[in-house]
Amino acid sequence: MSSISVLEICAGAGGQALGLEQAGFATAAAVEIDADACNTLRLNRPGWTVVEADLKEFSAHEYDGVDLLAGGVPCPPFSVAGKQLGADDERDLFPAALRLARECKPKAVMLENVRGLSSSRFVDYRRAIIQELGDMGYEAHWELLRSSDYGVPQLRPRFVLVALKREISREFNFPKPLESQMTVAAAIGDLMAAEGWGGVEEWRKKAAAVAPTIVGGSKKHGGADLGPTRAKRQWAELGVDGKGIANEPPNSSHAIDHLPRLTLRMAARIQGFPDHWEFSGGKTSKYRQIGNAFPPPVARSVGQAIAAAIRGERVEKSEEAQMRLALAAE
Repeated sequence: MSSISVLEICAGAGGQALGLEQAGFATAAAVEIDADACNTLRLNRPGWTVVEADLKEFSAHEYDGVDLLAGGVPCPPFSVAGKQLGADDERDLFPAALRLARECKPKAVMLENVRGLSSSRFVDYRRAIIQELGDMGYEAHWELLRSSDYGVPQLRPRFVLVALKREISREFNFPKPLESQMTVAAAIGDLMAAEGWGGVEEWRKKAAAVAPTIVGGSKKHGGADLGPTRAKRQWAELGVDGKGIANEPPNSSHAIDHLPRLTLRMAARIQGFPDHWEFSGGKTSKYRQIGNAFPPPVARSVGQAIAAAIRGERVEKSEEAQMRLALAAE
């Protein structure tokens, strides 16, 4: 398989970059502003060029001709948990991403964000992005993807933009959902049982479902817990205490009816990270990197579809995916 390249922006802990690597992309460079996240990238991929920089000050001219420009631009401007200021939010980096596309002229662009961006409130904003990409010779495709459809044991809906040069755009379709879903019990049951906790079998029964979305929080808001009150209640129904992150899994000294907390490794698995992927920084920083990541299995699935389009290989879209695309456009 011939190598195709990606310039990764807002790379975070590398969830999207890892998934795209699994899809056959070679990382030309990974751009990230957070020092701990940059160290995470260097720790796991010493051969990658990691650029620690503010995206607004970064130039992509050096990467002219890269196959794919990809990134998860900050979500607070569009999150229902925030003020949804969109273009009026200083953290909105879509303009910077579009500037970089003009500078490096990739064959394809992939940008992911929260479900809030798909709402009617931002219809004009989405149209403006599509228009600007159109002026650059791209045809844009939006779709709301549930991470649970691609082997990730949490809902984690993401609104994904894929724009391709018009000559290859007709070859692209978003990937088909998998036929079955991964559950929390299947994903982390062995980790819960690792220290001999006697309640693990009953816990597996409760956790035989898909989890709510893990929330990483920001430097200003949110710590090492599993999100707002509603999310904590949903986690409790799965047999997980969402009020914090444990240093170790439950052990033989814990009661059978103990409500365990996730460890960082458990949270990373629920995000789709492999166990060999290490995270740099303190506990809260590590959890923030994990919780804010784009799950690697989802990035791999979308990346495979983009790679197929670049190579001229058409991938058929399932009826379910077509229906979700129609609903997202309404």
